[in-house]
Amino acid sequence: MATVAVTDATFDEEVRKSDVPVVVDFWAEWCGPCRMIGPSLEEIAQEMSGKIKVVKVNVDENPDSPATLGVRGIPALFLFKDGEVVSNKIGAAPKAALQSWINESI
Repeated sequence: MATVAVTDATFDEEVRKSDVPVVVDFWAEWCGPCRMIGPSLEEIAQEMSGKIKVVKVNVDENPDSPATLGVRGIPALFLFKDGEVVSNKIGAAPKAALQSWINESI
């Protein structure tokens, strides 16, 4: 399963009500580090399909969801499990570090 684009309107349905853990990537088109981790998140979404869901929220187009969670810098990654934030990570990281963070959090 590829990453899913989520909006403020679909955030609760796609993230909080998901029956699998969800990694939320708050990003923007102009953000270099966001673009750096994008391909790694796509690969992780494919490799861990069925175990987790990876969604992307464009902060320029959807300001409410990141504001609710207090996002001040991007990329900001949040891991939700059973509708609640269980972990978060700010900034870019190599794929192995992202995978390790996800595996420790789920």
